Amino acid sequence: MQLYNTLSAKERAELIEKAGKDRLTLSFYQYAKIKNPQEFRDQLFIVWDKLDVLGRIYVATEGINGQLSLPADRFNEFKTHLDTIDFLKDIRLNIAVEQDNMSFLKLKVKVRNKIVADGLNDNTFDVTNKGVHVGAEKFNELIEDKKTVLVDMRNHYESEIGHFKNAVTPDVDTFRESLDIIENDLKDHKEDKNLVMYCTGGIRCEKASAYFKHKGFKNIYQLEGGIIEYTRQVKDQDLDNKFMGQNFVFDDRRAERISDDVIAQCHQCGESFDVHTNCANDACHLLFIQCEKCKQEMDNCCSTTCKDIHALPFEEQKQLRKGQGNSNDIFKKGRAKHLPYKKDLRNIFDNFEKRD
Repeated sequence: MQLYNTLSAKERAELIEKAGKDRLTLSFYQYAKIKNPQEFRDQLFIVWDKLDVLGRIYVATEGINGQLSLPADRFNEFKTHLDTIDFLKDIRLNIAVEQDNMSFLKLKVKVRNKIVADGLNDNTFDVTNKGVHVGAEKFNELIEDKKTVLVDMRNHYESEIGHFKNAVTPDVDTFRESLDIIENDLKDHKEDKNLVMYCTGGIRCEKASAYFKHKGFKNIYQLEGGIIEYTRQVKDQDLDNKFMGQNFVFDDRRAERISDDVIAQCHQCGESFDVHTNCANDACHLLFIQCEKCKQEMDNCCSTTCKDIHALPFEEQKQLRKGQGNSNDIFKKGRAKHLPYKKDLRNIFDNFEKRD
């Protein structure tokens, strides 16, 4: 039985356009004990492929983490299927703020060691002993409290284009890096401050809250459903929106506009701008912020070197890449030294210290 994609992204895009149907982009996660992740993965693929589900889903012994899209008219079928799975029954589905029929072009259901690469040894602490989940209204109250330290649990390239007012935004490449930084910088405030965390959809805060409780923090809160659910509640309940800018998302949309604020700048010229792109040089693909003017001048490349390579015939480019591999260094996100206006390194607790 076929349990993998046979269509290219281009072929899938053509089919979606031809179908002329609106699609919904959504995400969800759930920590649960899955005895046989591979068998569970195969079952999901069989059902979801028939429902025309596309996306990136990770399955592990600790649970499931999914970002996906599906035809809007098949949403109820999809939800009905989730409800047949005990630990997914009535699960909250985070519907994207901005919809795009091309947000995902393949169905990828992968078995991983963890549903989020957190680098933690879960056997050393109780992952179910989590912090308090709060909705948008309570969250707004907490972040105005002088006793609160609000921490963005996302990576630097995510918070650079959008974050909450007065949030601490760790300048890190990975979720795991931020945990030790936060613990060390707040070691003297484990009992007298509210540690309030948020992320895109809530999954990173779920694990972080248990970790910080294990480390001795007494007052831990996390934004229920993350930025995506916060945005929905703010709209539905007519609350003040405390989020500034765009919410970075891990699909072809790249980001969702939450407010009109533009808090980032083009990494090449410094112009106010907050849209990410990938360098057009296939040997680079650096994720960085590039305004429309620089995009045109640099041919969607991050440097003159990449621009020159991108202008070469395709076969010549392939020869240059031969033997180089795709190391993590190639795909760094906005860290290249040749970008004069990349995000500056700074003390992540500057905002917190200023408030005191």
